[in-house]
Parts: sequence; C-alpha cells; structure tokens
Amino acid sequence: MRISKKLLFALEAVLDIAYHSGGEPVQSSEITRRQKIPKRYLEQVLQQLVRGGILMGVRGPRGGYRLARERRRISLGEITRTVRALETAKDPLQDSSGSELGHQILRPLWTELLDETMTRLDLITIEDLCSRASSAHIAREVEEKADFTI
Repeated sequence: MRISKKLLFALEAVLDIAYHSGGEPVQSSEITRRQKIPKRYLEQVLQQLVRGGILMGVRGPRGGYRLARERRRISLGEITRTVRALETAKDPLQDSSGSELGHQILRPLWTELLDETMTRLDLITIEDLCSRASSAHIAREVEEKADFTI
C-alpha cells in the first residue's frame, strides 16, 4: 500500500498550516518554501481541501489558507477521503476482471485491511501530529496565538 504524492502533499500542507500559522492565514508560497511541494500540485490540492471543508481560503494581501475547524477536529482519514475523491485512477478492487480467488478471497481481505487503515487514520488528528512535531522540537515560524473557538 503506497501513499500517493497528492495525498502526501495534502497531509503535509494541512500540517504545515496548523503548525506554522499561529492563527493567521498561511500563503501557499510559504508552504511551498517550507515543504518543497511543487506549486502546481499544491494549489490544486489546497482548493480541493477548501471544497472538502478542511481549509478556508482567505482573500486579500495578507490572505492565504487556514484550518476550517480546530485541529483536533480534523482527522487524517477525512483528509485522505477528500484527496482520494480528487484522484482519477480506477480502483482495481472494483475491476470486474479476475479470478474467483481474487473476487472472493483477496479483494474482500484487501478491502477489510483498507477499512482498518481508514479507521486508524480517523483516530489521528492534526492536533496529534502538531504535538509530535513539538515533541520532536521542530521549530515554528510563528508563535501560536490562543484559540478561543468553542
């Protein structure tokens, strides 16, 4: 099971916004600089995350992107589902060709494993990853402001 570039870029971008924003919008050029994500991929992914309700776009000279909700309310599973909706490759598990062993044994097993993985990803939040980054002593570019969202 491999992670797609688009999904990896989306996860890195959301984590970057959560970790470095300090409550202010983060411009895509800042994410590109810090994460070394190609801008052509990043903009497409950021727009999909906005449509998916994970990020909000902020217009204006000091605009950019910010989290649409508290970081403890955004899971890796939600980001994964949002990005997968963007990907165009056909799911091989849905292909009608294949053997009886494949359809009755391997595909159900693979589907079960994917479901277990998504359940695990649903339990991991952006807050959890920010805590890991803090514990790893990864420097922030701005100090975090208090979040009084209820």
